[in-house]
Amino acid sequence: MMGRLMAIDYGKKRCGIAVTDPSQTIATALDTVPSHLLIEYLRKYFSIETVDQLVVGEPKRLNNSDSETTLLVHQFVKNLTKQFPEMMIVLYDERFTSKIATRSLIESGQSRKTRQDKSVIDRVSATILLQDYLSSLQFKK
Repeated sequence: MMGRLMAIDYGKKRCGIAVTDPSQTIATALDTVPSHLLIEYLRKYFSIETVDQLVVGEPKRLNNSDSETTLLVHQFVKNLTKQFPEMMIVLYDERFTSKIATRSLIESGQSRKTRQDKSVIDRVSATILLQDYLSSLQFKK
């Protein structure tokens, strides 16, 4: 039995979270959690669901250099590794996820109020990140 894959779109204030189904085929938005509560949230989630791997969005600039948030994400990953030493953690390029998330909300006919809700964008970004990661695994097969 495989466990789920989980993606985290880490931000200063909030983190979008998405998970796959147990067969690791489809990514679905799970939640948006305040950053300072994320480790506790993960601890609870891992106690009820099997997660094989964490995919953490790594923000980069267009020229591939680190952004201000990149350092925050790297510190978060260090903390994750300390808290969950047995968990496999992958950093994955998330450059366009927020823009794509906003565009997909527009295309799906979501209201302006919904599109301006950053927690919705964070969840959708995490889902896109995870779906993109799943697609990259298909290429490697």
